[in-house]
Amino acid sequence: MANVAKKVSWSGRDRDDDEDGRAGETTPLLNGTGPGAAGSGRQLTPSPFLRIGQLSNVDLNEDIHELETEVPRQRPNEIPHNEKLLSLKYESLDYDNSENQLFLEEERRINHAAFRTVEIKRWVICAMIGILTGLVACFIDIVVENLAGLKYRVVKDNIDKFTAKGGLSFSLLLWATLNASVVMVGSLIVAFIEPVAAGSGIPQIKCYLNGVKIPHVVRLKTLVIKVCGVILSVVGGLAVGKEGPMIHSGSVIAAGISQGRSTSLKRDFKIFEYFRRDTEKRDFVSAGAAAGVSAAFGAPVGGVLFSLEEGASFWNQFLTWRIFFASMISTFTLNSVLSVYHGNAWDLSSPGLINFGRFDSEKMGYTIQEIPIFIFMGVVGGILGALFNALNYWLTMFRIRYIHRPCLQVVEAMLVAAVTATVGFVMIYCSRDCQPIQGSSVAYPLQLFCADGEYNSMATAFFNTPEKSVVNLFHDPPGSYNPMTLGMFTLMYFFLACWTYGLTVSAGVFIPSLLIGAAWGRLFGISLSYLTKGSIWADPGKYALMGAAAQLGGIVRMTLSLTVIMMEATGNVTYGFPIMLVLMTAKIVGDYFVEGLYDMHIQLQSVPFLHWEAPVTSHSLTAREVMSTPVTCLRRIERVGTVVDILSDTSSNHNGFPVVESNPDTTQVAGLRGLILRSQLIVLLKHKVFVERANLNLVQRRLKLKDFRDAYPRFPPIQSIHVSQDERECMIDLSEFMNPSPYTVPQEASLPRVFKLFRALGLRHLVVVDNRNEVVGMVTRKDLARYRLGKEGLEELSLAQT
Repeated sequence: MANVAKKVSWSGRDRDDDEDGRAGETTPLLNGTGPGAAGSGRQLTPSPFLRIGQLSNVDLNEDIHELETEVPRQRPNEIPHNEKLLSLKYESLDYDNSENQLFLEEERRINHAAFRTVEIKRWVICAMIGILTGLVACFIDIVVENLAGLKYRVVKDNIDKFTAKGGLSFSLLLWATLNASVVMVGSLIVAFIEPVAAGSGIPQIKCYLNGVKIPHVVRLKTLVIKVCGVILSVVGGLAVGKEGPMIHSGSVIAAGISQGRSTSLKRDFKIFEYFRRDTEKRDFVSAGAAAGVSAAFGAPVGGVLFSLEEGASFWNQFLTWRIFFASMISTFTLNSVLSVYHGNAWDLSSPGLINFGRFDSEKMGYTIQEIPIFIFMGVVGGILGALFNALNYWLTMFRIRYIHRPCLQVVEAMLVAAVTATVGFVMIYCSRDCQPIQGSSVAYPLQLFCADGEYNSMATAFFNTPEKSVVNLFHDPPGSYNPMTLGMFTLMYFFLACWTYGLTVSAGVFIPSLLIGAAWGRLFGISLSYLTKGSIWADPGKYALMGAAAQLGGIVRMTLSLTVIMMEATGNVTYGFPIMLVLMTAKIVGDYFVEGLYDMHIQLQSVPFLHWEAPVTSHSLTAREVMSTPVTCLRRIERVGTVVDILSDTSSNHNGFPVVESNPDTTQVAGLRGLILRSQLIVLLKHKVFVERANLNLVQRRLKLKDFRDAYPRFPPIQSIHVSQDERECMIDLSEFMNPSPYTVPQEASLPRVFKLFRALGLRHLVVVDNRNEVVGMVTRKDLARYRLGKEGLEELSLAQT
């Protein structure tokens, strides 16, 4: 096992005990290798139940640890971390329905009219997702605009006052203090209340749509902290944007509405109960993510493509339609509310939180000879993006090792806020780039040492929200910026944005990336203009747009969705081809050096993330080599005590159990009959669905699917279910509740074939059988995710409990 004791995770619970409060237990790694596995002697021996497997360990119940009291413990100063690990604490979502007798009976009872009703409910939920996501985006935008405006007015008045009579250091102190105090509040609520709300939330949503259950990621509490956190981060002057977190916010809204209840508020509205399963919930979350993109950029098609490119493993035409509908409703809601707020109710000119403004094709068209220039800009964007990601990688490793206490995380966020204000102030102070105020659209023109009727050009970049700065760089007329100003701004903002991403605050990386790219792109355009003696085609605004696309593509490595988002945000299809070229080039160049930012952070958290395809050199591996063995099996009619013992076994938190027919007196295994989940067994035990051994011909208590849906998603832990000694001797018939047709593969199947089946169908368990249909192993997400293509070829990751 690698040298890792424990690790700070997205959920912020850096404890070495299990999430349901059992401290200090050691859990064996897969394939029986790990502490406690070698000498356990748990091989296939005659026993009341058959143990033919050691499934991957996952948290028994990651959602109930807030009910336990945390035991204070000495925290280490340094947490060792090895990124070549795969964590066993992340569970998979069940995208595959368990087609047991209860499910089939319910489906058969539903007639055509009832199916139509269910379909209408899906459309209603998508409309509600769009409306609420749009309203949340409006709230964030309006509050940020007012609070940031207030802050900049106070600081501007202060600077104007002290410029006249001396003592500008007081202005610097005021600006830095305001920033640090606002960010302190934003960081405190994230670090101490809901750590999973930190960052943009896009890596977490990518994982959720990939089929990984990240604790707390779609809770109402997370949404509240996310919205408040992102407002405070942007108002606090950090190098962040409010667009990325909208994707996470939309996903939380979707997960909450589709379930018709809130576990945070402990309210069940008794609606949409049919959708209380992972299959439906995950589809709605993909609609929420798309609605978030749509609200952020006014790009409904881009939102649909984002969900397709970054997330959902299972896709069909009806789902695409519903997601597009949610995206359209989201951007329309935002547009309507903001138009009314800005006083022109019928204008509908604010389709997204960021509007790049319209690029006029007549004035800013491009010619065929500019294509190589755009490709060169893509190369520069890829290299700068790779540098950004590499620096952020080492910074994140440092944070994981040393800045793992919440109080230290808050102090770091305050330090970054103060440094950002100081750097901005010093650069404005030192800049002598003065431009005439007349005809400019600057919101807060700072005169400082400029002549009357002029303003400091550097101040327009720093003394503004990042969104407004991006639009200024795109649309300000040629000559608005001195090349020295743009060069210094690009350099400083690059390092500030890199330092800021990964802080314990809610913030996105989209807008800072666009701003860095727009600054060096405009600088590139000005240089071209000098070289070509002011040719009409060398418009700095056009190159600012291409630079922004190149920089963002080089950092996040999205291609399809980002091309469409940029096209929709600029309102110009003409630039589609050059934007696509720039993004493709940036991705190819960046991938040569290092992974994209989101993939890198997913890897740093050791999440078992499954990419679209198996590693290209993995055909030599078969299911026999990757499966987990031995597997714990249950008999079709099983003793209650045996079931309780298996579920209570802390050394192996299995979540799926093959059901077999076998003779209890022998070790011989009969063929596979079905698969039953831990959650189903817990519901059966909770409702006492068993009969005495002597009365096996009696009918055991009937359960309905509603009983399982009511317990979803937080099934009680086995420790909370009391089973008396007499009840332990009763028998439980699993025939009605197990899935009688689980997916299976022969043990000779190649890894790419197993991977394709597992990934495309969104499975959680894949049973491996021999030619007699007897269970020989089990493939879970961790078994497939641990194989990946490294620099030296195919490599296998270690597995750790943390």
